Amino acid sequence: MSTPIEQSRPSPATALSGGAARHSSFSELFSDEVVTKALARDIELPYGAGKAVLITLDNGHDHNKPNTFGPGGLLELDAAIEAAKARTDIVAVAVTGKPFIFAVGADLTGVPKVENREQAHAIGKLGHDVFRKLGELDVPTFALINGAAMGGGVEVALHCTYRTVSSGVPAFALPETFLGLVPGWGGTYLLPNLIGAEKALKIIIDNPMNQNKMIKGPQVHEMGIADAIFEPADFVEESLRWAAKVVKGDITVKRPEVDKGEAWDQAVNNARFMVEGKLHGAAPAPVRALDLVAAAKDRTRDEGFAAEDDALADLMMSDTLKAGLYAFDLVQKRAKRPAGAPDKQLARKVTKVGVVGAGLMAGQLALLFARRLGVPVVMTDLDRDRLDKGVAYVHGEVDKLLAKGRVNADKASRLKSLVTGSLTKDAFSDADFVIEAVFEKMEVKQQVFAEVEAVVSPETVLATNTSSLSITEMASKLKHPERVVGFHFFNPVAVLPLLEIIRGEKTDDATLATAFATAKTLKKSAVLCKDAPAFVVNRLLVLFMGEVLAAVEEGTEPEVADRAVAPLGLPMSPLLLLQLVGPAVALHVTETLHASFPERFGVSEQLRTLVDAGKTEIYGPDFTIDPEVKKLFTGGGAPSSEEQILDRALCALAREIKIMLDEGVVAKPADIDLCLITGAGWPFHLGGITPYLDRSGISEKVNGELFHTEGLSALS
Repeated sequence: MSTPIEQSRPSPATALSGGAARHSSFSELFSDEVVTKALARDIELPYGAGKAVLITLDNGHDHNKPNTFGPGGLLELDAAIEAAKARTDIVAVAVTGKPFIFAVGADLTGVPKVENREQAHAIGKLGHDVFRKLGELDVPTFALINGAAMGGGVEVALHCTYRTVSSGVPAFALPETFLGLVPGWGGTYLLPNLIGAEKALKIIIDNPMNQNKMIKGPQVHEMGIADAIFEPADFVEESLRWAAKVVKGDITVKRPEVDKGEAWDQAVNNARFMVEGKLHGAAPAPVRALDLVAAAKDRTRDEGFAAEDDALADLMMSDTLKAGLYAFDLVQKRAKRPAGAPDKQLARKVTKVGVVGAGLMAGQLALLFARRLGVPVVMTDLDRDRLDKGVAYVHGEVDKLLAKGRVNADKASRLKSLVTGSLTKDAFSDADFVIEAVFEKMEVKQQVFAEVEAVVSPETVLATNTSSLSITEMASKLKHPERVVGFHFFNPVAVLPLLEIIRGEKTDDATLATAFATAKTLKKSAVLCKDAPAFVVNRLLVLFMGEVLAAVEEGTEPEVADRAVAPLGLPMSPLLLLQLVGPAVALHVTETLHASFPERFGVSEQLRTLVDAGKTEIYGPDFTIDPEVKKLFTGGGAPSSEEQILDRALCALAREIKIMLDEGVVAKPADIDLCLITGAGWPFHLGGITPYLDRSGISEKVNGELFHTEGLSALS
């Protein structure tokens, strides 16, 4: 049990040593910084507790441009803290953010321009020099976490003596290892010493590696990061009342004592096992963060912060960080401004959605449309039992959301009422958008669209979730082929952000604009693709998987072939991916690609045998290959090494990506990267497939040139 976090000796200087000089040296690097001001004002705490200084972080923009910390913002905060430090008439200092936003971390715009380790080290030290003052003042400090807090924003709060959090905080995270950095302004030292190594590593390692997962306000409190939690409506007022009671001694904050013995070491060891299992040494940042947390139990605050400075300096100069920032830029900027999207003013309003089919994918689509669009969604099928099961699946998923607290009872009831079923397509007569999710066969899909066209208006968008078939051919027999568009989701629909939008030869701008507007409302990352076989992700994944299967067919042990791509740190191995996709689906897409490009896409006879045998699982429950499957993976007398297989697969990808770009399947290499990151879980630390192929020398070896001849900043 303890009160405030360990108080260290005061910083030796009363102001930042050389702060102005540092700011000058950084000004060119961070010339685009939107400076976050630290607006300080005096307030009288309730209950006669005394006068306090309330610092509000505000960059002058609304919540769409969150507060960040660049050199200018850090010096603004430093000046406010120093002014408070000189006061003898105050009893506390509190820090909060502008509406909906506390602070979301460091301003990373200047990081790619950092030229040497000395500059990188100075950036880390500047953050520490400023933030640590909040934990070293003579009066208690309070972080009032009113909104989204990430990275450096979380670390500002950790430096304070106490923390309150709003129950409405939507996102709280230390995402640095996701990008290729470490929480380097106190996070790896202060957080484990506050809540213990196990819980701290969930925030520092587990969540970033799990699709950069965030936690919400209530979890921040439950984990012990915040000392008190209040409702959003009067959050600051209630926090200040609580702070007044702490200052007066009416409230004593009690925190569990952190176990710095075996529990700490075990938590670190468990995290190491997980990181190695997922990344196989492919990314240095999580390992470096683990090292810092491991050592934090015995270090002083000065030692912990100095170690973070060194780690930031090393990682900032790494290719991994450049790759991570490039990937981050893709999902934050390019994904929000899709290349080739028509004028959004052309989009038609969607007030009702039809879903053809009632299988698992159709159910996922129905739920997504109902949740995001908030409009009626009707599912159709020819079989009553199948239709009832489909609607029941959606209602069951809503019940799960209710149980998890993701929706309230009223919202759950409304969602269920929005999703209904019908045995006839007449239910689509007033739908503005109809998507099919039926058997992946051209004749079936053409028949479905013909039946739908007979009952809907000429402007109704007809979307197909096909994974590989031609949109143009699918629309060719319709009276209005211009309103057919590819709308390809990835499984699981609720998790993977990518939506490949495919324009057929006759798809008009109004249909395409409606598709992009709908994708945005669905909160998906849309990429415009040409109507080419298997579009982007499936074309590349099938090729990649095909090279591994070919090596098995030639005589390589399946375990060896499956391990070959481990150095990439992909979310799953090729054979696990084959199991997830399903051998039958993989075979169908492979056969589609083989028909179009027989010289580049072969069809594995072993895969065909696997499908004919009715096998759907490659691995057994013990994570070893099913013995019956392994018997089918036999033959061949020319086995390859893991290194040979990896090189072979990467060379095939480099060759195919160049062909796809020459064909205009997408606008830029960046779109290939965005598709694989958001649709296939391609790791952030690799920065996308094309930068990796450039760095590894594969691009030049195969194509004689780099994909990114102008560097990774050339995204437009």
